[in-house]
Amino acid sequence: MNNVIDAALVIVDVQERLLSVIAQNDSLVENISKLAIAANYLDMPILWCRQNPRALGDFPESISKHLTVAPIDKMCFSCSLCEEFDKKLSSLGVKDVIVCGIESHICVYQTSRDLARKGYNVEVVSDAISSRDLNNKRIAIERMRAESISISSLEMTLFDLLGTAEHPKFREVSKLIK
Repeated sequence: MNNVIDAALVIVDVQERLLSVIAQNDSLVENISKLAIAANYLDMPILWCRQNPRALGDFPESISKHLTVAPIDKMCFSCSLCEEFDKKLSSLGVKDVIVCGIESHICVYQTSRDLARKGYNVEVVSDAISSRDLNNKRIAIERMRAESISISSLEMTLFDLLGTAEHPKFREVSKLIK
């Protein structure tokens, strides 16, 4: 059985000053934390980006405590337009990228679109993204689907990464959704 995961988790701009005005922000933070915990269980690399951190602040501690690498600070909306991000992602040698964060219709959408155009298989976790206005989230998901970006849920993503109940980390990961 092959337990090698050929994916990276990308967490986009979950910063406190922006998070306070985001729809469903409590469940968003909880689901992103679960994704980060699962990625750590599965030895999956995590890249996390902060949009203009001087203005928007840092990630909440409930997420950042699970992130072992330094954040990538950016001013462009798409993480993929940031040279540091592109170099780090490329160096991982992964084909698949799982994306979560805020805002759905700006930074998450543009990052996902640009990564797909660069040849990555992109999956956006629908219950781990949000916007200030849920209509913008809905429109972003529609656009991403139209651009062949996969849309999933937290539970769907976690079990897809495991692949089997025989995975050595099955118990730890499955407890995250119970």
